Amino acid sequence: METDAPLTTQAGEFSISEVQGDLFLCPPKEALAHCISADCRMGAGIAKMFKAKFSGTQELLNQAKKVGEVAVLERNERFIYYLVTKERAFHKPTYPDLENSLRAMKQHCILHGVTAVSMPRIGCGLDKLQWDKVKWMMEKVFRGSGIKLTVYYL
Repeated sequence: METDAPLTTQAGEFSISEVQGDLFLCPPKEALAHCISADCRMGAGIAKMFKAKFSGTQELLNQAKKVGEVAVLERNERFIYYLVTKERAFHKPTYPDLENSLRAMKQHCILHGVTAVSMPRIGCGLDKLQWDKVKWMMEKVFRGSGIKLTVYYL
């Protein structure tokens, strides 16, 4: 298990921790996040697990979010963030689109008092982005936010 030291800023503590384990066993009040396509197919990888666990595909489609935005479901007193990082399920995301989605998620977190989000290594499974670049981007986007990010990997 690898844990990074918190970065203290004027807005509070921000941290990214990496934990080996099952994402769905994270604390039950923490928000969850993962990446999807704008068509909300969620037919493979961890997205398929989110679809089975939280359903709501039509709710997500009704939000009509575009690439670079975030769709949100509320389930069991927590938010589930769906970062829209590509147009179609068979496309691959770009780093700028992922960054825009992360910024949208951060804004929603701040507006709704979310202080902890658990997620997989977003964009790095079937979407093939490089974890070191994604992690650096997350640090850049969330620094100073006071939001604790926990990244689960198997």
